[in-house]
Amino acid sequence: MITFPNAKINLGLNVVSRRADGYHNLETLFYPINLCDALEFVLAEQTSLRVVGSPIADDIEQNLVVRALRLLQRDFDLPELEIALLKIIPMGAGLGGGSADAAFMLKMLNENFQLKLSVEQLEKYATKLGSDCAFFIRNTPVFATGIGNEFTSVELSLKGYYLALVKPEIHVSTAEAYAHVACQRWNTPLLDVLAMPIEKWSDYLFNDFEISVFEVHPELAVIKQKLYKSGAVYAAMSGSGSAMYGIFKIKPKLNFPNHHVFMLDL
Repeated sequence: MITFPNAKINLGLNVVSRRADGYHNLETLFYPINLCDALEFVLAEQTSLRVVGSPIADDIEQNLVVRALRLLQRDFDLPELEIALLKIIPMGAGLGGGSADAAFMLKMLNENFQLKLSVEQLEKYATKLGSDCAFFIRNTPVFATGIGNEFTSVELSLKGYYLALVKPEIHVSTAEAYAHVACQRWNTPLLDVLAMPIEKWSDYLFNDFEISVFEVHPELAVIKQKLYKSGAVYAAMSGSGSAMYGIFKIKPKLNFPNHHVFMLDL
């Protein structure tokens, strides 16, 4: 059985406050995009994992896809599997690739083995794998709060626009991003900003990680400005980075040598 886990971008990201447990409260909007990995499994005597397009840890049990399998095996009589994963979504890019793979594995197991788990039950399992993992169960735009794990459905469509994703050979760890971010609630709430015409987003819609991350990796700021010069109506870093994206009304001609560039319809 095969499925195609898709990525997401963050439309705005406000790091509101630091919590007593060391995590941070945030507000952001997760928006699904059609940049996809490919995930397949067949029955096997022993579980194995083959990944193409990305390095893999020696211990496959640490991989989110295998962890998703093990999670359901605790409650259901599921067989061992030979798993193959083709990675197209860049890792360490703020695009949710690993979380998407895990969530789609849960959905594929549920369908293939007729576990009859509801959407709500799948979301509960997904939450155990990562704070944003549950987003990919319904896979529709949501306003995310808490630590990025509390979702409210949002009616927002960017259909008709084009999305340019630029991923340089830079890895920004989540720990690095959070270590230097300044916490402060925005004057204009994120949902109010998203209700504005998209042409106004550049003045009001921010990613709070950009300030500290751009200081360490100034080339990301250069990419953002280049996207605007190429005609983007809005450009930003997704999540904690390092993928940069631009939203365009007209499909642009871009020149980003030595970077991974993806052009997508929204």
